[in-house]
Amino acid sequence: MHKILTGKYSAPVPRYTSYPTAPHFGTHIGNSEYVQWLGALGRGDKLSLYVHIPYCDRLCWFCACHTKHTLRYEPVAEYLKALRKEIAAVSTAVGKGARVTALHFGGGSPTMMKPDDIRMIAALFKSSFDFASEAEISVEMDPNDMDDARYDALADIGMTRASLGVQDFQPEVQKAINRIQTFEQTKSVVDAVRARGVHSVNCDLLYGLPHQTLETLRNTVEQILTLNPDRIALFGYAHVPWMKKHQTMIKEEYLPDVHARFEQSRMAADMLVAAGYQAIGIDHFAKPSDTLAVAAREGRLRRNFQGYTDDAADALIGFGASSIGQFPQGFVQNMAATGEYQRMADSEGLAVVRGLAFSDEDRLRGYVIEKIMCDFAFAFDDIRTRFGLLAEDVIAEAKVFVGANTDRLAEISGERFSLTEHGRLFARTVAATFDTYLSNGKGRHSIAV
Repeated sequence: MHKILTGKYSAPVPRYTSYPTAPHFGTHIGNSEYVQWLGALGRGDKLSLYVHIPYCDRLCWFCACHTKHTLRYEPVAEYLKALRKEIAAVSTAVGKGARVTALHFGGGSPTMMKPDDIRMIAALFKSSFDFASEAEISVEMDPNDMDDARYDALADIGMTRASLGVQDFQPEVQKAINRIQTFEQTKSVVDAVRARGVHSVNCDLLYGLPHQTLETLRNTVEQILTLNPDRIALFGYAHVPWMKKHQTMIKEEYLPDVHARFEQSRMAADMLVAAGYQAIGIDHFAKPSDTLAVAAREGRLRRNFQGYTDDAADALIGFGASSIGQFPQGFVQNMAATGEYQRMADSEGLAVVRGLAFSDEDRLRGYVIEKIMCDFAFAFDDIRTRFGLLAEDVIAEAKVFVGANTDRLAEISGERFSLTEHGRLFARTVAATFDTYLSNGKGRHSIAV
């Protein structure tokens, strides 16, 4: 049955880390709206900060992130000068009394930064914003960058979570994606950060890679489990060469087909659950004691541009080229081109060039889609209470979907729409039925399994 459903429901759809999704942002939102939204934040509001470092000293061909390859540090140093100006401008615009509960360094490779620059940027954030004493500080790490000086710098800034990309340990797979990284290298990073008091380690794995098989993925999962990470993300490789030209280096004939991808994802997920991890949403796993797992059990799981999170912040503020911010009023996004971002930040302090202001219907559908992606369900009474009469259209659509879908991907019990056990495997596809923007043709997406 799963083979039939996989073929039927594998059409490309968004990953729904936001709604509306980024292809629908427009240039009518810019710095003036951004300043207003920042100023509306104030006492009692929680802030989550994301800083993007768009440089890598090697270019992984599978990567769909906004990043540039450089073997020189000068471009990174110049970028950090512009970033400092943006931090100053944003902190000036934010209303008084808002408190930072999370700071995330992403990329690219944030660990390309020199140790003193890591300390400098973190210190600037802490002096510019009011940080909660329990604020989480997470960093995406490339094991090939790491040395004792960088480990010490990350410990000095109070890093609480380390996130490591692993993908697959099979040498043939690594060569095909230009990501050479041994198990020993990865283990050394995990050991080093834990020795410096980091309480949480996350590892990212990929399925659907070139030359990847059930056997290679099984071996990788077995090796990862020996590291005892607190969280594991299991992502499907998104082959989007029309968006990321370097992915043309990956030969499509070596990619597993949609059925092989599905088998890989199910096998890896089963292994992780058997090892004691709690399945969370469509692609995350965590130890039952981890805060992400606790949030999932308590119905507090959220989804944003970094994926699943237990971050309950009222606003996400993005810093750096291409970064996206999320506010009660809508989304903003910085200039993606690194050089132009630097020019704008140098001259104006801010670099927002596009975004989207929410309508009431956007808020309703965004909430419903997030509930489907996080909880695989939503309650009719809940959305009626939150959104009033506007909820009735979505409730009617849910009833039509259940009545028309002969594969029983979802069901209605009482006043609750929920995905069935096999329907959860196609949560992105079910969520897409409530997306009123999808039919306008903007944006191309990765396959849904």
